[in-house]
Amino acid sequence: MSVISRIFVFFAALLAATGAQAQSLDETINGLFESSTGWYVNLIFANFPGTEVPWIVGWLVIGAVVFSLYFGFVQFRWVGHSIRLVKGDYSDPNDAGEVSHFQALATALSGTVGLGNIAGVAVAMSIGGPGAMFWMILAGLLGMATKFTECTLGVKYRNEFPDGSVSGGPMYYLTKGFKERGLPGGTFLAVGFSVFTLLGALGGGNMFQVNQAHQQISGVVGEYPGWITGIVFAVIVGVVIIGGLKSIARVTEKVVPFMGILYVLAALVIILANFDQIGIAFSRIIEGAFTGLGVAGGMVGALIQGFRRAAFSNEAGIGSAAIAHSAVKTKEPITEGFVALLEPFIDTVVICTMTALVIIISDQLVTDPETGLFVVENGQIVTQTGATGVALTSDAFATAFSWFPIVLAVAVVLFAFSTMLSWSYYGLKAWTFLFGEGKGKELVFKAIFCFFVVIGAAASLDPVIAFSDAALFSMAIFNVIGLYFLMPLVKQELRKYSEKLRSGEIRKVK
Repeated sequence: MSVISRIFVFFAALLAATGAQAQSLDETINGLFESSTGWYVNLIFANFPGTEVPWIVGWLVIGAVVFSLYFGFVQFRWVGHSIRLVKGDYSDPNDAGEVSHFQALATALSGTVGLGNIAGVAVAMSIGGPGAMFWMILAGLLGMATKFTECTLGVKYRNEFPDGSVSGGPMYYLTKGFKERGLPGGTFLAVGFSVFTLLGALGGGNMFQVNQAHQQISGVVGEYPGWITGIVFAVIVGVVIIGGLKSIARVTEKVVPFMGILYVLAALVIILANFDQIGIAFSRIIEGAFTGLGVAGGMVGALIQGFRRAAFSNEAGIGSAAIAHSAVKTKEPITEGFVALLEPFIDTVVICTMTALVIIISDQLVTDPETGLFVVENGQIVTQTGATGVALTSDAFATAFSWFPIVLAVAVVLFAFSTMLSWSYYGLKAWTFLFGEGKGKELVFKAIFCFFVVIGAAASLDPVIAFSDAALFSMAIFNVIGLYFLMPLVKQELRKYSEKLRSGEIRKVK
């Protein structure tokens, strides 16, 4: 019996054992999932003593500030050079690696641009109000320095194989970089990072994606049990990552950028059609950032939601992007750091801001006409249709384009699918780092990944988002510790590269 057949048999047995009531299956899965992960989520998002700020949010913010200061705000000083690198002005086709700077950037963006921008912004604003977007933008700008640091190290300490393929990421620079500096603990950090990469792959890279895809599909075709979407996604993802039908992946790589461009164009049309409201929207974002406008937690609530969703959207500090960027063709590791720092800007500062403006301009968040403050119930802002997550974004676009929910449903499915494929690769790299190479070992992880697709589709949004955030942020604990110890090596690379540019040793090739 093939692996795919076994997966079908397993899912059939699961459904038969649960009974004929389809909705009760969703409720059972959701209850088990929430009760088994609640303690972990509470631990990761525990507040600093005497404050309302989760310690893990502070961990990422402090790291981003440290890297920005240590490298002299490299994200602003070198952005022009970064764009020239992406254009291929300094590319040498004979350099080691598998993909160009542009392809590496596109690959990494395919894993980040998607539901974090569509659903994540809506989640942040429904809890933290428009002010959350201000903190998302700030987190994106600071996170550019973090991406610069981790992706430079990813290339510097990657493994290059005789066939031209490469393998890299935090698990490699934590072990090899610490060993080079004579520091202990590198292996411990690498193992810890790999463990939580597995959880991140199953959470944010898997369950959150299929959960929001189901929500959008059911919003268009009508309500139906989530496990149905889960099984369909599990089979398709399984065919790609287990059966190796690369043609599906190749088609997706072409279609997803098209859907991304369509999404941005639709947002621009709405924003430009309401040009007179842009200033008002930004004023609400700025005012909400420092007052909260009555949202739960006030300014602190907006700040926390902004930074949480920014990290989920652009993954700066998480370490996942270093895995994708490690495959770039270059002999200068610092060049990919320059390219990678563009990611948070494109992902968070540009695309997320567009989503936020559409939600604000379409007046989806309900305010009290007497006080001007948002109407809050159960810790969330009341919306015009009662929607949350991706459904809120869909409703916002539908105010201008009645047909857009259908387009968004297709986009969400494609975004979710491409992100799940990217994260299945990240998770697989962590799995093989922990348990070794081998087809049998790889199939075990892939089967687990497909099983969690069904769990994610059937669980409700709140526990899925909480677990996804906790898993992704846990990766940052180990990664950022490593970055602190290894950032002097990145500064050395920056100094050497700057000298080569000044001397003319490195020059444009076209």
